[in-house]
Amino acid sequence: MRKILIFYASYGGGHLSAANSIKQCIDDNFKDCETKLVDCMEYVNRPVNKITTTAYKELAKKFPWAWGEVYSHSQKGPLAHISSASNNLLAKKLLKLLKEYQPDIVISTHPFGSQMVSYLKRKALVDCKLATIMTDFAPHDQWLVGKDYVDYYFVSHEKMRQELINSNVAENTVFATGIPLSNRFLMHFDKDEIMKSMGLNPDKRVILFFGGGEFGLGRDKTVKILNSFITHVKNHQIVAIAGKNEKMKIAFDKLVAETNSESFVKVLAYTKQVPELMSISDLVVTKPGGLTTTESLASGLPIVAINPIPGQEEENAKFLEDEGVAIWLKKNDDYDKIIADLLSDEDKLHQMKVNTKLLAKKNSTRDICDIILGKD
Repeated sequence: MRKILIFYASYGGGHLSAANSIKQCIDDNFKDCETKLVDCMEYVNRPVNKITTTAYKELAKKFPWAWGEVYSHSQKGPLAHISSASNNLLAKKLLKLLKEYQPDIVISTHPFGSQMVSYLKRKALVDCKLATIMTDFAPHDQWLVGKDYVDYYFVSHEKMRQELINSNVAENTVFATGIPLSNRFLMHFDKDEIMKSMGLNPDKRVILFFGGGEFGLGRDKTVKILNSFITHVKNHQIVAIAGKNEKMKIAFDKLVAETNSESFVKVLAYTKQVPELMSISDLVVTKPGGLTTTESLASGLPIVAINPIPGQEEENAKFLEDEGVAIWLKKNDDYDKIIADLLSDEDKLHQMKVNTKLLAKKNSTRDICDIILGKD
């Protein structure tokens, strides 16, 4: 029986989602394995974890430029060294868990987990395989701390793989598998049934608008972008999701009422039916987080990227735009013109959809597990 410890950290939801997908895949497909999922930062220091995760959320929401600075400076210089040194110190607390559980393999979806385990491996305090899963579309130097003690790196695309190799990561340890994806995005759904259950028109195409994350552009501009879509849609209908952002839902509802667009705009709060909604959609408007982007690509959806958090999400947006799968709406852009041009250009939308097929890696989760554990 192989024992596998899966680490994540609560800085954004993507790290946990990726970890959950890996755990589910192993539990469902590898009978000789036992898995344990752990928030590595909460384990080593709960008060520090609470302070730092709260700080991350507040910076990203209220002062996104400040988070961008933190992200940039944590690549090089004093802040990078402070981060690495503190993780080395915290690693000694993580050692207790590793001694008790005695994992054969550690899989980490956050750089802090990888740093701590690589430090313990370097000190010969643990002896296990270490796999690092990078959950964005651009690398960051914090992922590479302790790289000589990482047995597997899993990245989102081939260009990123080459970037790691150019940073002196051993070529035979880097795999361009894609970011782990829930198996729900591999399911086949009955489109007509979903359209009916959602009260949507089966004769109109669907634009899926994720507007709950107002970081970056702010609520007013997010509402303005939705208004541009309402103004310029032709044979489309819009599903606007405000998530857990109650103020955004109120603003969306108000806009729909003011524009008399109830017949073709449906506003939802938080929903667990994202795979189903993506399966019936033709275009997605979203923050370019690593997980949502992966889900959109797997669903074959062209992307309009809004509200990226400075740092990793802006790098994601740039990559997606460069690859021809996304349009990135920036702060001072003419939203009306860009959106009107996009919705009227069927050839461009078709080519963006074709490009998603080239970039998507639907079998990412199983491929990662097969590489680490061998095909079962």
